[in-house]
Amino acid sequence: VDVIGLSGLITPSLDEMVHVAKEMERRGMSLPLLIGGATTSRVHTAVKIAPNYSGPVFHVLDASRSVPVVSNLLNENESERIKFIDSYKKEYVNLREDYAKRKLEKNNISLEQARENRLKIDWTKSQVKKPSKLGVTVLNNYSLSKLRNYIDWTPFFMTWELKGKYPVIFEDKNVGAEAKKLFNDANKLLDKIVNERLLTANGVVGLFPANSVGVDDIEIYTDESRNGVKRVLHTIRQQMQKSKGEPNIALADFIAPKESGVEDYIGMFAVTTGLGIEKLLEKFEKEHDDYNSIMIKALADRLAEAFAEHLHELVRKEYWRYASGEKFANEDLIKEKYIGIRPAPGYPAQPDHTEKPIIFSLLDAKKNTGIKLTESMAMYPAASVSGLYFSHPKSKYFTVGKIGKDQVLDYHRRKGMSVEEVEKWLSPILNY
Repeated sequence: VDVIGLSGLITPSLDEMVHVAKEMERRGMSLPLLIGGATTSRVHTAVKIAPNYSGPVFHVLDASRSVPVVSNLLNENESERIKFIDSYKKEYVNLREDYAKRKLEKNNISLEQARENRLKIDWTKSQVKKPSKLGVTVLNNYSLSKLRNYIDWTPFFMTWELKGKYPVIFEDKNVGAEAKKLFNDANKLLDKIVNERLLTANGVVGLFPANSVGVDDIEIYTDESRNGVKRVLHTIRQQMQKSKGEPNIALADFIAPKESGVEDYIGMFAVTTGLGIEKLLEKFEKEHDDYNSIMIKALADRLAEAFAEHLHELVRKEYWRYASGEKFANEDLIKEKYIGIRPAPGYPAQPDHTEKPIIFSLLDAKKNTGIKLTESMAMYPAASVSGLYFSHPKSKYFTVGKIGKDQVLDYHRRKGMSVEEVEKWLSPILNY
């Protein structure tokens, strides 16, 4: 082996990379280490990974960019090679210094102050709609031809590193022709997937009575009497200093507090369109057909997002019926012009992946859809989406940002999880 490359898809991968760097150091290795993948960044590589390994460490944005890096690392001209490695080392030292400076300048407030400045909704004036279909609804073997109409094609082109919005990307003088060819090939394969039912779409949605408790948690009740608590969801609050009039939000703010006496509700879902993909990938790999192998993964991902979009619409109009009269074109759905949000654990509004098992247990998602959670909380098959539903008109997406030790300690008490465990899962958002 000349070079080692690590690719990280979800937050827990970041810790694993730090562990690999430490192990390489412990074993006295000196091979170059390449870091890439969706959750990584130059700053994270410089601040968290590089200090653990005395060998060369490089962040590369994607597989194609690793080619020039590797060719520089394998350069037979030693002085050129050393010059290349040193330039990265210097850059990472600067990044670490900048990061340390910014950390000192960042104004984080205490958890107590953040809670005091929470989003205060007037629940006496809020019209809370009781779902027309409470409990769990299973939607298996869902129509792929229906989901096809909900596909957002812009991220599909990003998979192939073609920048531009669909459909105007076709007019682009640099990438238009290539984008059109990809689009046609994708639709040909999509026809085959739909007609021969090569992939299976399974989904589950749950709508439950709920109220927020203790400011940042959400109780989910066993039934409408609200006497028994089924499970508790835990949310994380923004702790950055806000300008006047701007609240420090947590997802729990969008659910009526228990003491308000308002009977509120919460929803959750899990969908997959990745069942059956293994067989197809095996076939393409046997035929050394990398193009269609990447294509099928990209299409399965797009269909899963389309399913999530379509299911959210069904919830708003039929199952919960809090926006039964809405009429939006697909473009408006992509722009999220509707009321309500569907945040997912592991994303900016709820950066904790360990909330997923709570959602999965309430939905009995493994049994109902075939989606499994791996030990690092990734969903399998990969073409799967899960999350929560909030219906209040004031609910919106936001980024939690960095949090302090006081919130970590509070979270550990609320979740009954060790501090080390909380810090491990929330490491990318800790401000210490």
